[in-house]
Amino acid sequence: MDVVQRLNQHHPKVIDLSLERIERLLERLGNPEDQLPPVIHIAGTNGKGSSLAFMRAIAEAADLKVHAYTSPHLVTFNERIRIAGEIISDQALLDLIDEVETVIADHGGDEPITFFEITTAIALLAFSRTPADLVLLETGLGGRLDATNVIQRPAVTALTPISHDHAGFLGDDLAGIAFEKAAIMKPGVACVTTKQDPIVLDVIRGFAEDVDAPLIVEDENWWVAIKGEQLTVMTPEGEIEPPLPALPGPHQLQNAGLAIVAMAALGDDRITRQAVAKGMSNVEWPARLQKLTRGPLIEKLPDNWELWLDGGHNPAAGKAIAATLKNWPGDAIEKPLHLITGLINTKDPSGYLAPFKDHAETLTTVTIPGEEASISAEDLSKIAGELGFAARPAQLVSDAIDQIRAEEKVPARILICGSLYLAGIILKDNN
Repeated sequence: MDVVQRLNQHHPKVIDLSLERIERLLERLGNPEDQLPPVIHIAGTNGKGSSLAFMRAIAEAADLKVHAYTSPHLVTFNERIRIAGEIISDQALLDLIDEVETVIADHGGDEPITFFEITTAIALLAFSRTPADLVLLETGLGGRLDATNVIQRPAVTALTPISHDHAGFLGDDLAGIAFEKAAIMKPGVACVTTKQDPIVLDVIRGFAEDVDAPLIVEDENWWVAIKGEQLTVMTPEGEIEPPLPALPGPHQLQNAGLAIVAMAALGDDRITRQAVAKGMSNVEWPARLQKLTRGPLIEKLPDNWELWLDGGHNPAAGKAIAATLKNWPGDAIEKPLHLITGLINTKDPSGYLAPFKDHAETLTTVTIPGEEASISAEDLSKIAGELGFAARPAQLVSDAIDQIRAEEKVPARILICGSLYLAGIILKDNN
């Protein structure tokens, strides 16, 4: 039985937003959340993982030891927890699961706790036992009642762009969503935020004022721009001009800027301009406009064809990826684009797909293997067809590639997109 099956067996993957359960469990574990290095706590709708990846790359370029907690994972559960820079080992993870579940059992074992809550408890316990210089902590969903919001005194908080997502849990009211995510702000702790919808920014300002949190706002207190082959980031501490980030897409410039400003707000003298420059060049974050270069799917394609992968899954992600299509990274010649898409049923398929309408020659839909919440390939194809796409379903991604290859007569680009779950399957199967 793998880790996910084990945790799901005892702690179902049910989202029930609350802090009471995780606070009780952490108290019984000795409150590891109070025994951590400085924490940067990150919330938002899009760009959390990429921003965290930039922060980690900068910190590690400065020779800092970094703990990191992200979700979801792509291929293995262990990816969620990095201990002093290294993905947690199987044995260490299993030992921690045993320890946490023993504590739960010793207190009756009848108190329900969610998959994400026990995962967060395991991560915080691991972080508290290994010396490090920094903790990078990504919220799972929301912020106010997210299990990661047990950190009472982070060093810095950061807010990526906030938009509609997870409507079943956060609702459709943008101001309400913004309030939930802004609630990671703490009294006296600087919060760095990207540009936001005016409704969102009003909520953020109000929350910051209520808790007396200094607010550092993009295009007011910090700026990011391209100057030749360099990124120019104006922070409250001064101007920095690192190389353009290794992660492609205009949206990554904003994520990089947020990371640079948040790291500057730490006030750690070890984070030098050289470390920022090295971090921009070395950053890695799979399934974010990732070009695949090997594996069985690549072997299906002729020379000069390209296969790309992205896990973005909401309307804001669709817009960000579509903006990249106008100036595809590293492309000297224009190539026709074909999409292969799978989505789960908690998302907005029309909102996600619509930005691609003027860019894609065809759209092939798939049912995400093993994912009960997947929209069926047939239903998703129908939705795409109603948007005006030349859409058709396929049983598997490999079948979709075969179909595109048979029909397209010139070197083309294929983008597999729409879900991190689908992206994880591709990365696992294409190694």
